[in-house]
Amino acid sequence: MDKITLEDKLSLIHEFWTPKIIAELNGQYVKIAEAKGEMVWHSHQNEDELFLVIRGQLTIELRDTDITLNEGEIFVVPRGVEHRPVAPEEVHMMLLEPKETKHTGDVKSSLTVEELEWI
Repeated sequence: MDKITLEDKLSLIHEFWTPKIIAELNGQYVKIAEAKGEMVWHSHQNEDELFLVIRGQLTIELRDTDITLNEGEIFVVPRGVEHRPVAPEEVHMMLLEPKETKHTGDVKSSLTVEELEWI
């Protein structure tokens, strides 16, 4: 058992919108990612998804509103809710999701990651 230093783990990420797994607890993965630009519209039919902004600003677009997250803020996208994360500038974030959560739900795009990497 070792402690995890977020800055050390973030320094290992060199691509946007490609979450990396850093821990597992109670059937959930703790993931970190860097992002810039727009993700695809998608939903997770059976899983909630927690976003925590570590550095920068992230907007979670929903079909009826936008949620803007600044450093240290959290938002949970409820299961089944279509959303699109958007980062005009580079953002670092943490995600908490059940292990079975697909990266872009049932949507396949050039951003979809089928096999997540542990770092």
